[in-house]
Amino acid sequence: MQLITDEIRKSMAGSSWIRKMFEKGLELKTKYGAEAVCDFSLGNPDVPPPAAAKEALEGIAAQAIKPLGLGYCPNAGIPAVRAAMADYINRQQGLEDAAVKCTADQVIMTVGAAGALVAFFRAVIEPGDEVVCPAPYFVEYASYCGHFGGVLKAVPSKSDDFSPDIDGLAAAITPKTRAILVNSPNNPTGAIYSAETMRRLAALVDSVNAERGESGRPLYLLSDEPYRAFAYDGATVVPVLPLTKWGIALGSFSKTLSLAGERVGYMALNPAMPEVGTLSAAVTLTNRTLGYVNAPVIGQRLAAQLLNATVDLGIYDRRRKLMAEVLSAAGVEFAMPKGAFYFFPKAPGGDDLAFTDVLLEEKILVVPGRGFGGPGHVRLSCSVDERIIARSAEGFKRAVAKMA
Repeated sequence: MQLITDEIRKSMAGSSWIRKMFEKGLELKTKYGAEAVCDFSLGNPDVPPPAAAKEALEGIAAQAIKPLGLGYCPNAGIPAVRAAMADYINRQQGLEDAAVKCTADQVIMTVGAAGALVAFFRAVIEPGDEVVCPAPYFVEYASYCGHFGGVLKAVPSKSDDFSPDIDGLAAAITPKTRAILVNSPNNPTGAIYSAETMRRLAALVDSVNAERGESGRPLYLLSDEPYRAFAYDGATVVPVLPLTKWGIALGSFSKTLSLAGERVGYMALNPAMPEVGTLSAAVTLTNRTLGYVNAPVIGQRLAAQLLNATVDLGIYDRRRKLMAEVLSAAGVEFAMPKGAFYFFPKAPGGDDLAFTDVLLEEKILVVPGRGFGGPGHVRLSCSVDERIIARSAEGFKRAVAKMA
């Protein structure tokens, strides 16, 4: 009996490595104890939320017992939250002195950044349309657009620092391409795309749209930014909205405030975009009809009160530096991540599956890079305690020796 669709069957197979490593981690922890296992497989932020979250939650709790305190809100989000978010976006995206600034009308609160992407794709994707992105990329992108008949076209980086191949992205664009999707700081590589790279991408989008004309279907530049605050050593995350009127910024508070389980994100549309109100209304509709209805009201109110706060980013930076020491001591090649909280090192000998298996023998869990469009690498998450990173050092050395 065919219980599920072929499309979902393929998606399950494509994402099976993350699931496999998660299940293997549970098995190893049950067998040897949690302290014996070094699990770098999941990007689940473990640093506590800002201290101000406790007081904010207490205030929200007092309001929650009032009539409709936890009831439905408008599909695009709580009006006061959207207004606060518009001010936040203007600061974040460098629009404070712009002739046209973001208002609440161009901000939609969503169920995480993932929900923002899915709602956007539902609004603009026809079957057979394409989304182009640099590889390596976040593993779920293909599913997000594929649910509506879209096709993800990933263009591998040719650079050791995982910079996008602009010429390759340009060559991948066809009349069916609806968006270029970038993720900086990047999951899984930790790369932050340079100002020059972002300017070239914006210029490419503008050039394509000029060719398509006012009657054509526009090409959008989507910037997926849930790790925006995670930039190290003075690195700058370039805002997309000032670069092109077809720019859209998407983000969440899952990582910056450690609110991953609360599922609150946003989409900010460039206020200078032609017919921006139509796109905003369309995404508001799909946000509802996909079953999200509205972003969680507690998460919206909490995030709105903590817009000027972040988790202690110094903790992640210390982990990043310690992980670099561990990998270097083991002889593993890697590009030092400039942002996010991941490493994407090369697998010795170029076989990510073999290296993953050898690391498992050392009770170290990583995810093969091929699941992220980066075969020959593995992904490690640094959202773990420093003691786990330090404990993994000898295991990495033994694993590398076995690969020789």
